[in-house]
Amino acid sequence: MIELKTPAEIERMHVAGRFVAEVLAEVGRLADVGVNLLDLEHHARGMIKDRGAESCYWDYAPSFGKGPFRNVICLSVNDAVLHGLPHDYTLRDGDVLTADLAVGIDGWAADSARTVVVGNAAEEDLRIIRATEEALEAAIEVARPGNRLGDLSAAIFAVAQEYGYPVNTEFGGHGIGRTMHEDPHVSNKGRAGRGLTLRPGLTLALEPWLARTTDRIVYDADGWTIRSADGSRTAHSEHTIAITEDAPLVLTRRAAERPPSAAQSTVERAR
Repeated sequence: MIELKTPAEIERMHVAGRFVAEVLAEVGRLADVGVNLLDLEHHARGMIKDRGAESCYWDYAPSFGKGPFRNVICLSVNDAVLHGLPHDYTLRDGDVLTADLAVGIDGWAADSARTVVVGNAAEEDLRIIRATEEALEAAIEVARPGNRLGDLSAAIFAVAQEYGYPVNTEFGGHGIGRTMHEDPHVSNKGRAGRGLTLRPGLTLALEPWLARTTDRIVYDADGWTIRSADGSRTAHSEHTIAITEDAPLVLTRRAAERPPSAAQSTVERAR
């Protein structure tokens, strides 16, 4: 069941979204060589507690997970891309780190993810991160009333194709609002002009994620962490957005974040 939100409800989601953006910005700032993943988890946990927010991950127990999730943030390193279980791992120079966070404030949720490189970055790692960022922005751009859900999926897939990256369709975006996961599912691959018609009040978490050379995934023994099947490095970008009468509203945009420009896109694809 899809629930359209009122402008007042979207603003309440925006409150949660701003906080999610703040935490992810702080985690990205703290992620450095020699920092342990558990330190980042505990820092995020403290920020959530101080704000009086509620983690959407704590005690989360979907069918694909192994027992309830007992952390407040997903931290995935290198070939890990989704649902990374924070554990005793110290970040090294050149590691690729994805942080994914969803919280609720006063009964409304927001969800976002970003990938950063720790220390010195390899060009190929920056390239796949840029691909997910551009794919996300391409989907946001077409998230307008009258367009279809398939237009979002097609936009994500088109960017992945331009970069030459395969696309997995087992996990993708989703509706969000009173809970972290609502209808509809938003695949990262689809056909334009198909699917649900977008209407003002629809709120979605769009999340393109890519592995460099495979669309297959494997699970760690922890039952949560998802990795590329061939060990190739990965990236993941996600924002919670709202469809409005005018332009799409990004509820989790970080203060210093700027969407990739067309000129940057051309340069990156040429590399």
